[in-house]
Amino acid sequence: MELNENREKLEGYRQRAKELVSQMTLEEKVEQTLYQAPAIERLGIKKYNWWNEALHGVARAGTATVFPQAVGMAAAFDEDMMEQVADVVSTEARAKFNMQQNSGDTDIYKGLTFWAPNVNIFRDPRWGRGHETFGEDPYLTGRLGVRYIMGLQGHDENYLKTAACAKHFAVHSGPEDVRHEFNALANEQDLWETYLPAFEACVKEAKVETVMGAYNRTNGEPCCGSKTLLIDILRKEWGFEGHVTSDCWAIKDFYEGHGVCSNAQEAAAMAMNNGCDLNCGTLFMYLTQAVREGKVSEERLDEAVVNLFTTRMKLGVFDKKEENPFDAIPYTAVDTKEAREFNCEVAEKSAVLLKNKDNILPLDKRALKTIGVIGPNADSRSALVGNYEGTASRYITVLEGIQDYVGEDVRVLYSQGCHLYQDRTSGLAQANDREAEVRGVCEASDVVIAVMGMDATLEGEEGDTGNEYGSGDKPNLSLPGLQHHILKVAKESGKPIILVCLTGSAMSLVWEEEHLDAIIQGWYPGAQGGKAIARILFGERNPQGKLPVTFYRTTEELPDFEDYSMEGRTYRYMKNQALYPFGYGLSYTAYTCSDVAFTEENPDVSRGVTIRFTVKNTGKREGTETVQAYVKAQAEGAPNPQLKGVKKVDLKVGESKTCEIYLPPEAFMLCDKKGEKKLPGCPYEISVGGSQPDKRSEELTGCKTERISIS
Repeated sequence: MELNENREKLEGYRQRAKELVSQMTLEEKVEQTLYQAPAIERLGIKKYNWWNEALHGVARAGTATVFPQAVGMAAAFDEDMMEQVADVVSTEARAKFNMQQNSGDTDIYKGLTFWAPNVNIFRDPRWGRGHETFGEDPYLTGRLGVRYIMGLQGHDENYLKTAACAKHFAVHSGPEDVRHEFNALANEQDLWETYLPAFEACVKEAKVETVMGAYNRTNGEPCCGSKTLLIDILRKEWGFEGHVTSDCWAIKDFYEGHGVCSNAQEAAAMAMNNGCDLNCGTLFMYLTQAVREGKVSEERLDEAVVNLFTTRMKLGVFDKKEENPFDAIPYTAVDTKEAREFNCEVAEKSAVLLKNKDNILPLDKRALKTIGVIGPNADSRSALVGNYEGTASRYITVLEGIQDYVGEDVRVLYSQGCHLYQDRTSGLAQANDREAEVRGVCEASDVVIAVMGMDATLEGEEGDTGNEYGSGDKPNLSLPGLQHHILKVAKESGKPIILVCLTGSAMSLVWEEEHLDAIIQGWYPGAQGGKAIARILFGERNPQGKLPVTFYRTTEELPDFEDYSMEGRTYRYMKNQALYPFGYGLSYTAYTCSDVAFTEENPDVSRGVTIRFTVKNTGKREGTETVQAYVKAQAEGAPNPQLKGVKKVDLKVGESKTCEIYLPPEAFMLCDKKGEKKLPGCPYEISVGGSQPDKRSEELTGCKTERISIS
């Protein structure tokens, strides 16, 4: 019944859109396919800008809650949290939209169609935009993407709260500096096993309203004009019913970069004929001439415009205010005390404890007289927010978080230590101009907290960064500039050194793992990030984050950056031992996982199976364990054990809980060389515990996962 009702509502929206579009001239219809869609006053259509961003909060449109960057939130491994984050984002989006509409403000970034989430696979840590993603795993990316979309779009039976977008479709993860001409080659097995599953989940399960094409070509076809991707897979195979948008100015790449056509009109026609409905750019203006010359049918143009107005109908912008509940959200719903507190909680859940020698953490401020805080990211707001960010009403850096936490009880000494990537902090100074200060701070301190890493001026999107690091991509996995040197200087002091690493990607921390006392991966932790990290450092919160990406030892062990084969990439296919594996993260307490068994009397992977297990907190602090279920097919050429289920378990000291994880038939399927998903008819090993079942995780945690087999 519910499915039929939803179908009737969709057809109702679509019929209204068709009636509206039927009254437009050719020129008017063409203009509506541009991201800056003009008003058509005679039809009661307002001006609308389709380009809006909400990667980790309403972005580029004034004050909003700035959550941790996407890859940081992914480290929480928490579906429910992701939907709660997106619900806050969409509430603020509606509140801001209502306010802006009242003032007639229809500028860019002030609409309801948000080009988020980014569900590309972070296949290579050098990719500058990787921190926009949910990491390297298709399963985790799909689950978090689905729930983020649900939070953005809401669950109202009549209206979308906002419209979400799954991007960038597909096979897109660098290099940034050649994305306008690059051809990503992916075999059918990698395509369907790695690059497409998250998009498929977003379309089929979350009913995402928008899909954005990528800049690159995939297997020869430009993604924003790919019949294979946009028609054969997206529309026909997956049944997608929303609208498709190009990435910004990607269509001009068809002739300027990819060389698949000769001019602007041909590019516009290719994109429109192959399923692109909306142009983030201006080339669709050439569609008027293309339709008149018969290169694009007016029926196809009508279809695109109907798709676009169906989205606007579903958002309720053509209905009376009293009919749309989201029109009643006041501007005071933006940047609330509750949202700031929740933001801090999200940052706390996202931090990953990588090393804790002799349990030096958490720190006891009662035992400390002086704390040294050093490093270019210690007092950096840029290192809090990543990219595609909004504007917070207050930012709390790590230095400020520590200062606020200890108050007047403990002296805090601070040195920037070094520039983020240059060899001096001042243009007129000599190189390494803060080393003496670092030595002085360390000598006078009981413990030193070094806050190092990067920010979005070094890793990010081509054109959005300072281009110091190859158009946003990293040249290697090392900490930039003098940071490593400053860490060595700090180590020479003989004082305990705690590294807080603020980056959006995996770094090579081999020396740091060997020589430093503790390491926290803090990501880009959002506007409340410094407060959250301080709470973790001093034990008010227990770290629970797990790595959504692999931390490799060296750049040299990585395959070529431009090679899109998954062989040797990510935890699913790599052969070397990681420095810090995907799924790894320590706690201030200890957990055991036991009594792993199937709930079914005759478990059968073709019907799906349910795993029951008991988790116990055997340590001295309450905490949250992230139980992960991995499936390994015992078949030749099969991937390493793959994450297929997650359960977050809150436990008090000494408490035990019996939990279950359901593994559907898809969890046991593998893709063959043709990309077809099948049950391989082999035995499987299922591993359950606080990490993946690899030797390095066991070495780091001192725990083995529990394993159970099934044929």
